[in-house]
Amino acid sequence: IFILRKMSKVTVSHFIDKYHPKTDEERIVSIRVTYKGKRKYYGTNLRLKPSYFEKVFTSKRRSESENKTYNKILSFRDKAVKASEKLPIFTFAKFEEVYFENKEATNDVFVAFDKRIKELKNGERISTAISYECAKKSIQNFKKDLKFADITTPFLANYETWMLAADKSRTTVGIYLRNLRAIFNRANIDKSLSPFGNGKQKYSIPTGRNTKKALTLEEIEKIFHYQASEKSLEKMAKDYWIFMYLCNGLNVKDLCLLKHKNISDDILSYERAKTKRSKNNGEKITVSLKPQAKEIIKRWGQVSINSDTYIFPHLQKGMTAERERKVFQQVTKNVNKHMKRIAKELGLNKEVTTYFARHSFATVLRNSGVSTEFISEALGHSSMKTTQSYLAGFEQETIHKTTDALTNFSKQKQA
Repeated sequence: IFILRKMSKVTVSHFIDKYHPKTDEERIVSIRVTYKGKRKYYGTNLRLKPSYFEKVFTSKRRSESENKTYNKILSFRDKAVKASEKLPIFTFAKFEEVYFENKEATNDVFVAFDKRIKELKNGERISTAISYECAKKSIQNFKKDLKFADITTPFLANYETWMLAADKSRTTVGIYLRNLRAIFNRANIDKSLSPFGNGKQKYSIPTGRNTKKALTLEEIEKIFHYQASEKSLEKMAKDYWIFMYLCNGLNVKDLCLLKHKNISDDILSYERAKTKRSKNNGEKITVSLKPQAKEIIKRWGQVSINSDTYIFPHLQKGMTAERERKVFQQVTKNVNKHMKRIAKELGLNKEVTTYFARHSFATVLRNSGVSTEFISEALGHSSMKTTQSYLAGFEQETIHKTTDALTNFSKQKQA
């Protein structure tokens, strides 16, 4: 660590962690700001080996390349110093407003990524923040120093080629570049200069293959009748998978977030965590609670007179968003692990995961003659405004009757 400039109560220094890990790999050079004992780090677009970093700042005679690196690091230091000096009363929040408003800083794509990642984490959107972090790291490995002016159609096409050559999937490429597009759009750049889009001289972000992950009704019946040891993790995994299938294909996160207040008689209603922020009308997904689903709640749920208690015992009040995410991941891992074993024992020849529950819900209803509109509403697809308006009047009796197809095993055998 090298301290470069010290002001009243605020210290600005440049920093590279040369101790973790202990190999001589490249690390990100950061600007460290210290105020009243609290430290915050602001990454630059420079990645250097610690040995080279130390040489740059200790050599009496630098090479042209070393001198260029030295001056660039100092330029980041100077930005931080100037931002601090503008504040009559220092706070990190005010400092960041000034620092990131700097013209050169806002031209830096990775600075914009850092700002967006921080916003997402502050909003407890941890999964999305991690997606942006992965996109930033990948793009940074492709081009270390990236300005918005560098984002052109050839650049995007070359990045896609580079990713595919590294055996990355088109789905991954699409996710990362949609994040980059969002960063580009937030920079308030003239839309006519955007390289994203369809048509001549534009770059179309690739989409992955929509691989169907649905089971047939016969395969689902085998899972329903599979005998697992009582109170075992295998039993819990099977029950959770069936619950997700019966409850409109809800995902693990939504399952963990369910509370007793979400149940009224034989109806379960909830908002999908994934789309909750994008909905302005507060529409909820309505689920007909089948006898099997109610039995699963009775078997694994928490008994409580407090309607605000979680149904399933995985989350606790006061958990951070990061801790909650780890819980969702662990539950998903457990369900997938045991469901794959069950599928193998049943000879299904499919690695059944939680995704299969959602896709199977939609496919079974579709094959049973249920309208696409109803299925879209049941899945919580908020983009179909006309469909939502049409289905808003579905009565509970209709919902119960329509979703009876989910356990219509005996009728299918007779047919």
